[in-house]
Amino acid sequence: MNYMILVVVCLIFVAIMSGLAYYGYKKTVTQEDYLVGGRTISPFVMALSYGATFISTSALIGFGGVSSLFGFSLLFLALLNIVLGVLVAFAVFGTRIRRLSVKLKAYTFPDLLGKKYNSKFLTIFSASMIFLFMPAYTSIVLVGGGRFLQESLAIQYDLALFILALIVGIYVISGGIRAVMYTDAFGAVIMFIGMSIFLIATYNILGGVEVAHKGLAGMKDMVPEALVEQGHRGWTSMPAFGSQIWWTVVSTIIMGVGIGVLAQPQLAMRAMTVKNDKALYRSVLIGGIFIFFMTGAAFMIGPLSNLYFFQESGKISIDVASGNVDLVIPMFINEIMPEWFIYLFTLTLLSATISTISSLIHLQGTAFGEDILKKVGFKTVAGMNPSRLGVLIGVIAAIILAYILPPGVIARATAFWFGICAAGFLPALIGALFWKNATKQGAIVSTILGFAVSIIGFIFFHVKESAQFGISQALFGRDALLSFPWTYVDPLFYALPISAFALVGVSLITKNKQKEKTQNAGMEESI
Repeated sequence: MNYMILVVVCLIFVAIMSGLAYYGYKKTVTQEDYLVGGRTISPFVMALSYGATFISTSALIGFGGVSSLFGFSLLFLALLNIVLGVLVAFAVFGTRIRRLSVKLKAYTFPDLLGKKYNSKFLTIFSASMIFLFMPAYTSIVLVGGGRFLQESLAIQYDLALFILALIVGIYVISGGIRAVMYTDAFGAVIMFIGMSIFLIATYNILGGVEVAHKGLAGMKDMVPEALVEQGHRGWTSMPAFGSQIWWTVVSTIIMGVGIGVLAQPQLAMRAMTVKNDKALYRSVLIGGIFIFFMTGAAFMIGPLSNLYFFQESGKISIDVASGNVDLVIPMFINEIMPEWFIYLFTLTLLSATISTISSLIHLQGTAFGEDILKKVGFKTVAGMNPSRLGVLIGVIAAIILAYILPPGVIARATAFWFGICAAGFLPALIGALFWKNATKQGAIVSTILGFAVSIIGFIFFHVKESAQFGISQALFGRDALLSFPWTYVDPLFYALPISAFALVGVSLITKNKQKEKTQNAGMEESI
């Protein structure tokens, strides 16, 4: 690469992003502006910001790489992302979240739950879960961007992480959600262009859609024996029902992320930034098209990389990448795309990284400052706004985790975060939006159980994570306490039902007790 051209391109990109961030900073006057953009963000900007926040390097690099291993089966996740992540999230959940947040004067996701259920504890607990566990997701977005820069620009991984984190930290601290959403929208346009060109180029170099798919289907015998034994039946087929890979693909990747998107605090907050319901309805088409091209393209390109690498070297993608799925997409780009596209995709990945990290860091900052410190009485910390201090802590935590996480972890860490959010937040959120009989006690028990059961599942039962944590091995001498298939069943499958039953059961019990107290009090007054 011509590094002079690269420097110029990146400087122009950073200048535009900085200009948009500065514009957001100038528009940020009140605390409402910093938290929800004054509730005046346009539907176009909101939809692109939502999409750019949703689609990070974890989708383009992490899940693209994982799809090179598991095949087109991940396209079912793209379908769920559009149906649940856009249509339901905007038109059903989003409209009610917007109205409720206005009614309660709530500016953050934990604040919304806490005010709806009249529970300070629920606000602080929800914010604590966000602040403690979201860095795991934030860090893998950093990892995805860092790995691409490392592979494509031949720079040190440590330097790439530092540059990305520095850019994000500066404008999130200063400009708040407005700066985040304006830069997100610009980044989304670049991402859309970059992935569209990448998808077309992939099919073009492989001879077209029909030829490429037939060629990939004919590679069934190239699947490694170890994967065949785990249920792999080729890159154009679903894994064998009930097999190890089937449970991984369906329960962790498709369902874990597909359902978890409805309970993502950073995405739910987007609905609070628009003026009315019409803005959300108008956002559906824009968001749907964007998500289709982003996730759909990544999940098609990943499997097809096997065909290209096999034709060129006789190896499949995972072998070419030396076992690290996070390197498949960067290596594939370097193989098939012209030099000018590397510059464009560098901006695409920078946009994906910066847009998602900025939203996550903003959420962590507000959770720490608005929903924890201010709730317990701290309006400032050493003269600094608590939310901005939270942003700084979030950036540092993400960098530290990005250094210590093992290779090939991007997709797994994403599924972990989406899964625990679904189990912890989704029942309480649904109760707040759709069920008038949901009580404070029911929401608290549901949220605590959802997170607790999920985390216990990852530590002791789901072998991919429990083996990494090592706690089960240290305490019981086994990587996982249960046998197959539970070692491959995502904790979402049992944590979410337990959380939902807890909300319903405890709410009905406490509601009946409240009615009895009211009736008894009425009888005493009449006597």
